[in-house]
Amino acid sequence: MNSRWTSRLGVRASVHVRPAHRASTAALGVGGSTVVHMAVVLTALAWFLPTLGLLVSSLRPASDVFNSGWWTVFANPFDLTRWTLANYQHVLAQQGMSRAFLNSFVIALPATLLPVLVASFAAFAFAWLDFPGRQALFLTVVAFLVVPLQMTFIPVLRIYNQMGLAGSLVGIWLAHTGYGLPFAIYLMRNFFGSLPGELFESAYIDGASPLSAFFRLALPMSTPALASLGIFQFLWVWNDLLVALIYLGGGSATAPLTLKLSSLVGSYGQDWHVLTAAAFVSMMVPVVVFFALQRYFVRGILAGAVKG
Repeated sequence: MNSRWTSRLGVRASVHVRPAHRASTAALGVGGSTVVHMAVVLTALAWFLPTLGLLVSSLRPASDVFNSGWWTVFANPFDLTRWTLANYQHVLAQQGMSRAFLNSFVIALPATLLPVLVASFAAFAFAWLDFPGRQALFLTVVAFLVVPLQMTFIPVLRIYNQMGLAGSLVGIWLAHTGYGLPFAIYLMRNFFGSLPGELFESAYIDGASPLSAFFRLALPMSTPALASLGIFQFLWVWNDLLVALIYLGGGSATAPLTLKLSSLVGSYGQDWHVLTAAAFVSMMVPVVVFFALQRYFVRGILAGAVKG
């Protein structure tokens, strides 16, 4: 009898304890999500504040930049005498940044399209075509990811000098394509490998060739991965300084924004209000590209992570 009542009490006690346990778990979950949200907000502010300070400093007169911090403009933000476009006019008109801006586009667009195109063909072959030495060749391509770029500058530059490619746009396009191919092939191969094989088997049964399957099946389904790869490659080429300096030589006719910006640092080390305007000009395009393709970027990064 006692044991019966004890078991009943135990059951009743457990019934009464479970809601409290669930409530405490829910409270911990809400508290944990709040902490995560606060951490995300603080991280976003930590990344956003330097960009905001750069933008505000680029729009302030030189006297205000040297005498007060950029945050002081928010005390009276509607005072038009505290804002100016003179820094941008000086940079674009007098320092040749407009020509360098165009040169960066001329360099970045082909140096993005070429590796994406070549890597797509190679990745599809590694993922779905059967040929001798496929795995060994793919492992060799992946091994190139750990080779430092600096080790290739001297031998490649010697070849460029012999072929007349040093200082030319074709040379910088080929250099960026070669440096970007290992990562591009690795990323696209993982994505193509995650596609369902039944689609390609059905296409082959219907008489489609591998080339038709590539253009009609693989490429249309790989838009997120192509966008992610394009963003990675474009940002790397746009922000590159070392490769452009080695293979272009710093000439003003073909110098990109990064080379021009480095020359401004040397010439105007004290007039850093001009540098803020030049730096913001150089970062506008990557920011626009990233936000325009952000949803494809996230989908492409996660697409080949899990196969199923």
